[in-house]
Amino acid sequence: MGAIAPTSIVRAAGRLLALGLSAALGCAVAAGVEVGPAAADQVRAEQWQLSALDARDAWKVSTGKGVIVAVIDSGVDAEHPDLAGQVLPGIDLVEPGSNNGGKVDPVGHGTTVAGLIAGSNRDKSGVEGIAPGAKVLPIRVLDKANKYDDPGIVAQAVRWAVDHGAGVINLSLGGALRSEAIAESLAYAAAHDVVVVACTGNIVTDPTTSRVWYPAREPGVIAVAGLGAAGAGGTESLWSGSLTGPETVLTAPAVNLTGARPGGGYWQVQGTSFAAPLVAGAAALVRARYPRMSAANVINRLIWTAKDLGPKGRDDRFGYGEVDPVAALRSTVAEVETNPLTEAGPAEAGAGLESSAEPLAQHGGAAPLPEASEFHVERLAEEQTRTSAVTGLTAMLLISLGGAVGVLLHQRRKGSRPQP
Repeated sequence: MGAIAPTSIVRAAGRLLALGLSAALGCAVAAGVEVGPAAADQVRAEQWQLSALDARDAWKVSTGKGVIVAVIDSGVDAEHPDLAGQVLPGIDLVEPGSNNGGKVDPVGHGTTVAGLIAGSNRDKSGVEGIAPGAKVLPIRVLDKANKYDDPGIVAQAVRWAVDHGAGVINLSLGGALRSEAIAESLAYAAAHDVVVVACTGNIVTDPTTSRVWYPAREPGVIAVAGLGAAGAGGTESLWSGSLTGPETVLTAPAVNLTGARPGGGYWQVQGTSFAAPLVAGAAALVRARYPRMSAANVINRLIWTAKDLGPKGRDDRFGYGEVDPVAALRSTVAEVETNPLTEAGPAEAGAGLESSAEPLAQHGGAAPLPEASEFHVERLAEEQTRTSAVTGLTAMLLISLGGAVGVLLHQRRKGSRPQP
């Protein structure tokens, strides 16, 4: 896309300001959609990812019922209509004494991720997740600034998720440096037969970073890159804002996604943080369809049934291709004994996947990871225009709200100084 017209930025800024200071200071970086039957119907119609992934055909076989997906994020608004009855009691590791069970989300990122996984509005309107029969286990690790400074908190969250029944874990966060604490927790998850999905990261969050974020780089984790909307040929292309590399495993839609927003509303988002939950949801579908199947074989099934994109076979941009829930549920796939994404797995599956040995900063092993957030104003921040749009709009909001709204436009992607 070309550069965004200044008038478009002004209109978007005006809409944001109209939402009021409470929304602005709540980091609502995407313009909200009015809640109501008509709006909710429109939201359902806008969920192009459901068609792209043939979700309704997949639901004829599995909805993810009986599977728990842990959303390690900024918390989840369990009162959103599309998540009513979908959210289990979790834990808040940011404010451990709050006793809110992880069911609060001052940022909105986790609520959006949860809706993409297991949204299930009984009125057939609003956001519907890729696995509407699954349950969400919310674990809050991101603070009100959408950051985590201690990787140990994320490691603790992974272990807590495993110990409380999660069959799939979604990590829409990350950073530049490898964390031994997180690596050990991921090994714990693998030992307890849990599928772990993480986002590869966004270029716009940190233009100086070219590597896939951690923990997506950890062997055994399904690293998910983002796809743009389908072009004239009907095939999605790699989203220009997505980080990719030899660790990339799968891809999924990542732009113009309508997501649940705390308070009952909706907004449009983009980023690999929102591609990852679509794969996590697909993993939940497979786990529900084959309840005795090991995590290693769930992962194997997802990668070998993916729609090949780009050069024939696995490549560093698309990995094995776009996740294909229907094929993963219905295809005959040979069983494996080990996770094909680990160094101990088949050579052809592990080719190019290498573990990071980057040292942590020397302060207790709790090196802060570059933070990141993927919320952007409405449809303004699209593909190559994203950086200029966010920068310009941020400046305008800072002037209008005296700096308090800076948090609105560029929350960094979630993480420890993570980068979802």
